Amino acid sequence: MKKHLLFAFALLLLASGSYAQKKEIVKKGWNFGPLPVLGYDSDLGFQYGACVDIFNFGDGTRYPRYFYKFNVEVSRYTKGSGVFRFYSDMPYLVEDTKFFVDLTYNYSKKFEFFGFNGYEASTFDPNADFFEKSGYHFIKRNTLRFVGSMQRKFFLPNLNWVVGLAYYNVATDSLNLEGYEGQQTLYTNYVKNGIIKDNEKNGGNIAQLRLGLIYDSRDHNSDPSKGIYAEYTLTGSSDFIDGNGYNALIQTFIWRHYIPIYKDKLTFAYRLGVQHKIAGNMPWYMINNLNTPFFQKMYTEGLGGVVTMRGVNRNGVLGDGFVLGNAELRWHFLDFQFINQNWQLAFSPFFDAGMIIQPFREEELKAAGEDYYSGKKESLHMSAGAGIKIIMNRNMILGVDMGRALNALDGNKFKVFVGFNYIF
Repeated sequence: MKKHLLFAFALLLLASGSYAQKKEIVKKGWNFGPLPVLGYDSDLGFQYGACVDIFNFGDGTRYPRYFYKFNVEVSRYTKGSGVFRFYSDMPYLVEDTKFFVDLTYNYSKKFEFFGFNGYEASTFDPNADFFEKSGYHFIKRNTLRFVGSMQRKFFLPNLNWVVGLAYYNVATDSLNLEGYEGQQTLYTNYVKNGIIKDNEKNGGNIAQLRLGLIYDSRDHNSDPSKGIYAEYTLTGSSDFIDGNGYNALIQTFIWRHYIPIYKDKLTFAYRLGVQHKIAGNMPWYMINNLNTPFFQKMYTEGLGGVVTMRGVNRNGVLGDGFVLGNAELRWHFLDFQFINQNWQLAFSPFFDAGMIIQPFREEELKAAGEDYYSGKKESLHMSAGAGIKIIMNRNMILGVDMGRALNALDGNKFKVFVGFNYIF
């Protein structure tokens, strides 16, 4: 979720009237974007650091599609988390083959934890002062993630098969910041009542093998105005390194559809997703992971937060299986050129929703009593808002999204997210 000073450039252009549209510049060869990381996220605080985006457009014949892209980022947030990340997306490095590699280390001194199974969990106190000042809904969590995926064509046009490997090392613990020492938290109570088991309370190692099919008819990778992206992934997950018996088979289906309303200026985009555990058992620290071989955002976790439901508390809806829906209207209302690059401004009102369809350790929650099991029936968690985006060469997208949950139990404030890319 990188935030940049390019918004200031756009405002200066608007003020000076120097944004008259010209013939689009066809980019070739290497294109470098070293930038400061400056911005804000309601869940994480102010962010600062540095990053660089490196594109190669080859001879320009595929523009605005790139031949390959590299990104490096080092940044931290004022609420106590940080990111070290390298990833590469290489769709044309080898003919008819796409490679994707991601290596990320996240650390968080205050990571949100609201329990399991959405509204079935103990009632969250929506009082803002209590939430900000208390550590009850926080833990400490550090994550090392490696994802490597390969995609190749598969018989029919736009159809591809995918294989990938992933590794996660997750370290979790009770909150130990100054001023919170020894505080009773939801996490420590879950451990005390056996909802979180002793062999998983401090995290562990998970390895995954992913197999899947992808249908992709989009006209662009990052900012499509038409087409369909459909992905089915079968994930085998194992903790064979730790040997605690957390092995599972999980299926994930994601449908993304981009419908042009007026040329490439106005697009209705929606995403429908479902993740379902077929067999086995998952450790608690992995049930928030969205299993996908390729991703546009740094975080691949939910439900709740900037990548799934903007305005709903981050990681506020956790369970073995879930459904997700997002809808956006994307209006490209201005095209201009600046520093020999093609730019666009876009406005995007949105609606997000999701819910748990497969509860996690429901019987343990019931046995622990009404402090941990509300007795409420799970239902849709929803949020709505709008965003503004600045887009360079149809690939680098910087934007601000502001959303609010429609139920105070999911959060009672507008949340602001400033960062890279659309969420889908």
